[in-house]
Amino acid sequence: MAVNDILDEIENLVVDARRLVFTNKCIIEEDDLIRLVDDLRSELPQQISKANQVIEDQQHILDQANKEAARIIEQAKDYAMKLTDDSEIVQQAQVQAKEIMEKTIQNSQNLKADSVQYANQVFDHLIANVGNALAVVQQAKAELNEGGEEK
Repeated sequence: MAVNDILDEIENLVVDARRLVFTNKCIIEEDDLIRLVDDLRSELPQQISKANQVIEDQQHILDQANKEAARIIEQAKDYAMKLTDDSEIVQQAQVQAKEIMEKTIQNSQNLKADSVQYANQVFDHLIANVGNALAVVQQAKAELNEGGEEK
């Protein structure tokens, strides 16, 4: 079950709970709440694992981009060396090699920025979900404790 689904169930549990007359308190079935909290505990490590996998994938993509950039640069150098016989051709090769290097560096930087942005979005989403879950659980605990003190 997804974290959002568990949080929805906790929210529904609170919303659908019986209310105490003349108070802002509600009565929640302890077993239902404990089951949902246990589900949340088991799901969060999976979500964190997925986020870590995204980071590993990002690093793998960056490594591949760097290898590809190095290969392209090496290819450009080899090509430039073959064209050293004619000065005009040499100049053209140098210009092309510089353009290729600049494009490769720009592509690498763009790829890195995109992967960092994606990882940040995943973490922001995860942080929001964990924060919401914690707030709901803390509120449910507080309401449970307040309900217990009134008895």
